[in-house]
Amino acid sequence: MPLQPSELMKQVRRIRIATARLVSEQFAGAYHSVFRGQGIEFHEVREYLPGDDVRTIDWNVTARMGRPFVKRFAEERELTLLFLADISGSQSFGSRHRTKAERTAEIAGLLALSAALNQDKVGLILFSDRIVRYLKPARSRTAVLRLVREVLAAEETRHGTDLSAALRFACKVQKRRAILFLISDFMDENFEKPLLYAARRHDLIACPIIDPREQDLPPAGLLECRDPESNETFWMDTSSPTLRRRFHKAATERQSRLDALFSRLGIDTIRIRTDQPFAAALHAFFARRQKRTGK
Repeated sequence: MPLQPSELMKQVRRIRIATARLVSEQFAGAYHSVFRGQGIEFHEVREYLPGDDVRTIDWNVTARMGRPFVKRFAEERELTLLFLADISGSQSFGSRHRTKAERTAEIAGLLALSAALNQDKVGLILFSDRIVRYLKPARSRTAVLRLVREVLAAEETRHGTDLSAALRFACKVQKRRAILFLISDFMDENFEKPLLYAARRHDLIACPIIDPREQDLPPAGLLECRDPESNETFWMDTSSPTLRRRFHKAATERQSRLDALFSRLGIDTIRIRTDQPFAAALHAFFARRQKRTGK
């Protein structure tokens, strides 16, 4: 069921307050350090000085002036963050304090607010088994709040998951290189080629969302279960140790395959759990990036 307007605004306010505090206290500096621009642009030429890199010599100006000049470049600061948010049926699940959809809104809100404070643009693609909504990247705090609201309000659109369609659409609408955050539980198959294509064109960061009950079943006896994406119902005898072991093994193997895919394609990940604060996962991500780039 979709959230009522009053409950929706309550959720948006909660996320806005929580993420604003985290950004101001912990993440604004880390964001700026890690995401420093997608390239450089020509700024000016100046006379060569001892120690300058000879590869930056502007030979046309040097020939014209009769003495060596070098090109200077400035960082292209403006970035675009595009969030690909999975709103398929499985995102409504949450066994603890947060559903996966709520956690998606929280992490997207925090990263989007960090971007807004750095004068970067933020956009959103909501997808299930189709593209549900596209918010063109914009630079404002209003855009951040709308992004959070759209993720939370999308409950009525829940169906299956088509990661390939979402990735292809993102590459179609975002021509310039951008930072793509793909937030999903990745309950789909055969999306490796679109994933690789998007990772080559953009800075793609995968954010798998996990709920503990999707990895381990409680011994709760005979349960009637429903697949939130296909709407099919079935019975499970969770009192069976064999069934619980098989369930855990299948979940572990699926996660291992996903990890191996990201590693093979060189895609960074931020693993998010519904039962744990996500700040630690973001800190670890920023630390890995800073270590790798030396920033």
